[in-house]
Amino acid sequence: MAMDKLRVLKLFISCCDTGSFVDTARQFGISASTVSKALSRLEADLGLQLFQRSTRSMHLTDIGELYLGTAQTVIEQLEECEDNLKNQNAEASGLIKLSVPVSYGRLYIRPMLRSFCAKYPNIRFDIHFDDAYVDIIEQGFDLCIRSGTLQDSRLVARKLSPMCLLICASPEYIQKTNLPLAAAEFPSHPWIRFRFKQTGRVMPTMTSESDEAILPSAERDFIVDDGEALAELCADELGLTQLPHFIARDWLQKKKIVPIHPVFTATTMGIYAIYPQRKHMPLRVRLFLEHIQTSLREMEELPERTWASNL
Repeated sequence: MAMDKLRVLKLFISCCDTGSFVDTARQFGISASTVSKALSRLEADLGLQLFQRSTRSMHLTDIGELYLGTAQTVIEQLEECEDNLKNQNAEASGLIKLSVPVSYGRLYIRPMLRSFCAKYPNIRFDIHFDDAYVDIIEQGFDLCIRSGTLQDSRLVARKLSPMCLLICASPEYIQKTNLPLAAAEFPSHPWIRFRFKQTGRVMPTMTSESDEAILPSAERDFIVDDGEALAELCADELGLTQLPHFIARDWLQKKKIVPIHPVFTATTMGIYAIYPQRKHMPLRVRLFLEHIQTSLREMEELPERTWASNL
């Protein structure tokens, strides 16, 4: 197996420094014949003679002297670059380019930033609030938070929580319509429903994994493309809606809306932290991802359950 070019350059520089294949071999923990063969291959690849060899000594040719200067510069610049990157990765500093869904980003991620930035003031953010699909690699994002299902196999995904869906109504709507009601009666009520901007598809209302969907009468629907508007219109007594737990949470706490049906946890959907496949995640990104997970645990949200699982 051929040695990589950088390692061969390091062998070449060492031989020039020590003047000996044996000393270089000892330094790198390999045999002298391996060093000799590596440098012979280097000369063959270049089509140049770098050394004048004799039974007792080896000396650089004029071309070898020129090549040595370039090789030393390349290795020094690479090592300096690596040192800088290691130092940068060892410090909690730099820019995190982050993509978040609009509602989850506002309601969950934004409140986490204050305490994180107070702890790590040298970490900065470039945050994109967007429900549409983004190409993480092409657009250079360090981290994306996404809800729903996963598709891109080029990426690494860490599940933050499942997706819990709650069918809700306002207390006033319940009083005037004599709720609770059975799922079979849902189509007879007006609904506030969500349309995906990217596809134009209206999200179905689901009550179990076996249900394809409960499709309310479109004639009575309110269709919105903003997740938080679902809860707002529901609180305005305009009908029923199905909300993801992260939108429902604050509205339920304020008793502006209430759940009227058992919580549905969609096993095929979840909230995920997604990032490019990397062997070494930058420290700033790792710290922020850990902060997100810690914050979620404090909210009783784990990869296998959310606070809504208790309802």
